[in-house]
Amino acid sequence: MCEISKHFDGTNSRRFDLTSVTDCRLIDLPRITSHQGSLTAVESKTTIPFGIARVYYLYDIPGGATRGGHAHVELEQVLVSVLGACEVILDDGGRTKSVRLDRASCGLYIPQGIWREMNKFTSGAVCVVLASTPYRSTDYIRNYASFVEQKQQAT
Repeated sequence: MCEISKHFDGTNSRRFDLTSVTDCRLIDLPRITSHQGSLTAVESKTTIPFGIARVYYLYDIPGGATRGGHAHVELEQVLVSVLGACEVILDDGGRTKSVRLDRASCGLYIPQGIWREMNKFTSGAVCVVLASTPYRSTDYIRNYASFVEQKQQAT
């Protein structure tokens, strides 16, 4: 079980300006184990709280590297550390929360409107990212001050 486990409850897809770090949650992914090993399968809108439009993975990450450093206007994500571990720092412009990912059967749901940074990758770590939309550069907010300003303007 994930440390702060919550299953999808159908309350995703909030507006960018209304999301907070409390909307980010760990999701238990199904784990089937046998003497031959373990298997975890994910399905759009079932185990993952959105339709999956893109899958990518981070690997060969040098020691001390930081990934992320951005927020999304519309895109939702689930991050899964399928090998090794990493830390994810979540920020809604007012509060922060740190989550350690270290199990292939535990995903971190991040809605739109949350700044994220990933660090403390273990050697050989592989992180799979399930995304709700195809890549669009216009969906990224890469400047933290602009992110905070956009979050505050809406409140």
